[in-house]
Amino acid sequence: MLVLLLLCTFGLLLRGDAQDRAALWRGNDQSGRCQYTFSVPSPTEASCPQTGGPEVEGLKARLSLLEVLVSRLTGGDTGGPQGATVRDQTELHQSLNRVTGEKNLLQGEKERLEQELEGLQRRMEEMRRETERLRNRPCPLQTPAVPPSPPLQDSGLTRPAGDSAWQTGPQGFQELKAEVTEVPAPDGSEENTGCGDVVSVGEPVTHRKADTIAGKYGVWMQDPEPVSPYGPNMIWRIDTIGSDVRQLYGYEDMEQLTKGFPSKVLLLPELVESTGSTLYRGSLYYQRRRSRSLIRFDLASESIAARRELPHAGFHGQFPYSWGGYTDIDLSVDEQGLWAVYSSSKAKGAIVISQLDPNSLEVKRSWETSIRKNSVANSFIICGKLYTVASYTSPDTTINYIYDTRTSQGKSVAIPFKNKYRYNSMIDYNLAQRKLFAWDNFHMVSYDLRLGRQE
Repeated sequence: MLVLLLLCTFGLLLRGDAQDRAALWRGNDQSGRCQYTFSVPSPTEASCPQTGGPEVEGLKARLSLLEVLVSRLTGGDTGGPQGATVRDQTELHQSLNRVTGEKNLLQGEKERLEQELEGLQRRMEEMRRETERLRNRPCPLQTPAVPPSPPLQDSGLTRPAGDSAWQTGPQGFQELKAEVTEVPAPDGSEENTGCGDVVSVGEPVTHRKADTIAGKYGVWMQDPEPVSPYGPNMIWRIDTIGSDVRQLYGYEDMEQLTKGFPSKVLLLPELVESTGSTLYRGSLYYQRRRSRSLIRFDLASESIAARRELPHAGFHGQFPYSWGGYTDIDLSVDEQGLWAVYSSSKAKGAIVISQLDPNSLEVKRSWETSIRKNSVANSFIICGKLYTVASYTSPDTTINYIYDTRTSQGKSVAIPFKNKYRYNSMIDYNLAQRKLFAWDNFHMVSYDLRLGRQE
């Protein structure tokens, strides 16, 4: 045994160049006994040069691929791929910004539509209850005459002499009567610059269509008493779709508005609510978003000149016009100054008219009518008289009600009025041109007016 061991040792010393490649295995043979196997490469095999085998070659290939990928990510030596990557990232950011902007606009439109749906559901329920009440109430044989009530003496609120909504007894609204008052037509010698009742409204004339979805609703206006640096032909516009409405666009004249070339863009300090803004004596008057606060923005200094809450006024969908759009407070200007049309919980949804001080925005005097604000599509004021429009979608509708603040009386009328594009979200009297300005489904339109003789 010892001799065999010495022979093995001597053989290993003679083949020392292959010592590092000897191998020993242990395993069971077929009978289950442990068997050891010791192998040494032959001198021919040991002397063969080593090329690394397929494993090393595969590893080298993977390392080469990894180097190429790293070179592409870092821009390599030429910088070409890096420039392309930067351009791709810039284009992606621009696309993301555009998509985000459109998403915000659509989200604002969705919120407005949801509010309109809720308002319609409430009005349907009110109409259902009112119908049931009328069906269950017997018709009176005759209605006794009620003497007129004296005007209110406190808080500047005038009680209309012939308005049954102010009479004692159960509170309620006076519905529009079926009879129509005929307005006398003007004679040939009378100009349309007087302060009589509106006799007729001309066909709508289209001046411009808005470019984007933000212009589906809006307000456009002209200052009847402009202040430097802006001239008398200046036209102003606000697109009111979206949750961040604060841009006021100015155009040098009607031609520039038609072409879509604004000469001035002002960023308002407070967000605008809806389509009730107006211009007067160098200032923009508007309602602050989600509040009953009124703001007077001086165009020359581009700063807020006055701010005041309209007492008890509803806001952000409490008492809008029938088309919705958060039109709770509607500001307008006529021959007698600055006005606000709105409603309140105290008035139970009836239209309230207040004359405002144009400098301080303080309420000078108020009148409460007997017509629900959400039963009419819009309104405007001429010569201290409120006119309401029956529908905002019907192509052939009417001016259906007049309330005169001088006599504190209202009456039903039926003056034809056309909604050419069938979604009229703003109607205001333009004292500078003595026309009506309106915003009808992306379109800015105007109407000529004929006024009757002052009674």
